[in-house]
Amino acid sequence: MRTVDELARASEEALALVARQPDVREAEVFVSANSAVLTRLNYTSHIPCNGVEEPKSTESYGLGIQAVFDTPEGPRIGFGSEPSDLSVGGAERALVKARRAAVADLEFVSLPSPTRAARTLADYHDPRLMALDDAGLVEAGWKITGGALRTFSASSRLAEFAQDDEGLRRLGLILGGDVTILRERMAIASTTMPRAQTDETSLITAFATAMVETRGAKGSGASTGTRLDHFTDEAGVEAAQNAIAAIGGERVPSGTYTVVFGRQPVADLLNNIVIPACTASSFYSSSTPFLGKLGRAVASPRVSLYDDGARPGFMGSKGITCEGLPTGRTALITHGRLVGCLSNWYETQRLLRDPALGEKLGATGAAAEAALAPRNGFRFGSGVLEGAEAVALDELLRRVGNGLYVGRIWYTYPINGLRAGDFTCTVVADSYIIRDGRIAAPLKANAIRINDNIATFLNNVTGITKDVKGTIVWAADEVVYAPEVAVTGVRVDEIAGFMEELD
Repeated sequence: MRTVDELARASEEALALVARQPDVREAEVFVSANSAVLTRLNYTSHIPCNGVEEPKSTESYGLGIQAVFDTPEGPRIGFGSEPSDLSVGGAERALVKARRAAVADLEFVSLPSPTRAARTLADYHDPRLMALDDAGLVEAGWKITGGALRTFSASSRLAEFAQDDEGLRRLGLILGGDVTILRERMAIASTTMPRAQTDETSLITAFATAMVETRGAKGSGASTGTRLDHFTDEAGVEAAQNAIAAIGGERVPSGTYTVVFGRQPVADLLNNIVIPACTASSFYSSSTPFLGKLGRAVASPRVSLYDDGARPGFMGSKGITCEGLPTGRTALITHGRLVGCLSNWYETQRLLRDPALGEKLGATGAAAEAALAPRNGFRFGSGVLEGAEAVALDELLRRVGNGLYVGRIWYTYPINGLRAGDFTCTVVADSYIIRDGRIAAPLKANAIRINDNIATFLNNVTGITKDVKGTIVWAADEVVYAPEVAVTGVRVDEIAGFMEELD
């Protein structure tokens, strides 16, 4: 993997090349090297298997140039990139592509310029993760698999169905998933920031799905982190525990329920509905349910949501954005009121100059500028949801009395457009029926869908747990540090169980 020094040198050399071009008004050069390594988990008790598969990896590097060209028709902006070549020759080819691709953009103001904010996060990556070899990665995979197998073996519930180890194997114990490490290095130099700025990040995630096949039971587990020495068997243990707990799942009829959303559903709803609605681009295009509501209530006073791109130890934290600007904390919702947006330089500049700014955002002048600080250019978000008067899960269940605990949802997406706020999702695992303030029975997987509006989720909050956990969901650009959230009046629709009826 290319070193940070190599990337910095390449960015400055490319910028020098671009600066010599008489038709270039301003430019920025972005150089990066990225690596992803993973090992897949594949244990089946009743079929020969490896338990942990061989490691796989991808690695890439390259540079990109974004330049503003002076032309007789006026300024034009273009971008060009060149993979696997950091030389001046690679920069020349990227510049040719940028010139050919240049177009007029009437909404473009300028490339990013330094802000008054100072960088606060540096040298925060884990060198052990950056240097971990295949053997170390496989060892991490076996840590997850081993945790699941120990949990299965120690289960008194499974012992009811199996008298010995052979009987346990015949239950069809399955574990799938992966352990993944992402490693990123980047450098950026520009006309207004000619000295290369660099950043280096690493993270490790584990996802596991466990099954007791003969009992039709499934559970999942996950863990996230930024340090190898904090990595444990948590994901495997959690997946096996949830699979065991899912044995004997029950169905519930369609209706309106009080629902405790677990961390994964909270993260999924934020990733797919709430966070996209809090971006400057959504306000510019008038596609957010929060249109014109800056400073106004959009959620329960119990709810606060913020992004903290510079918080040490958080998965989405970085020292700088990919625009070269310092990261920092951006409050989005504070005690139920919308107070800010996720934005990059381009989106901030064009929205601030939009004649309909007041109508779209709900504020102008200094209030709008503060709400649109460009701290999130092309960076994974690191959303944190917090609740006023947060409580332990047992207390939250007691307050709910009767309802549902939803631990994992799938295929969450907005319907009728993001602005409407309507969404749908399927409850797929790790879910339970709450009776008399306690978890009483498992909820059958894939037996209900939630069809509601995000306003219900945000405004009908009756309680939030005090413990948050880093949570990643499929194909997401954000990492959410999520608690469990109790919401009243959630619409649930039963999914017909045709196969169950045939049985």
